[in-house]
Amino acid sequence: MSTPLLICDDSKMARNQVARSLPDSLDADISFASNGIEALQAIRNGLGEIVFLDLTMPEMDGYQVLEAIAEEQLKSVVIVISGDIQPTARERVTSLGALDFIKKPVNADALQDTLRKFGLI
Repeated sequence: MSTPLLICDDSKMARNQVARSLPDSLDADISFASNGIEALQAIRNGLGEIVFLDLTMPEMDGYQVLEAIAEEQLKSVVIVISGDIQPTARERVTSLGALDFIKKPVNADALQDTLRKFGLI
C-alpha cells in the first residue's frame, strides 16, 4: 500500500523539485499543496502521512501548519524544507514537532538521507 505523501510549497518549481528528488524505492501516493490552508485540508483528508513543508508561504505559513497539526493531533510526519537556515528556525520547527529541516533548494541525497535516518525508506 502506498504511503500518502504531501509536498507543500508556494513555488510549483520547488514542489516539482522535491517530487523529482524522492527515491524510486519510496512507494508513495504524492499530493501537492501551494499553501498551508491547502496542506491542512489534505492532511485532514489523509493525504499527508509524510509531509514536506515550506515555511514561508501566503495565507498560512509552515509554522502555523505545524501548530495546527499539533493542536489537532493529526497523524503526520513533517520534514521542513526551507531557505530560512537560521538556527532559530530549525529550533522552532523541531519544537513544533517537525522531524527534520532540509535546506532549500533541496538536494536529492540530503532528502533521501533524511528519509533513511527516520526509517521512512
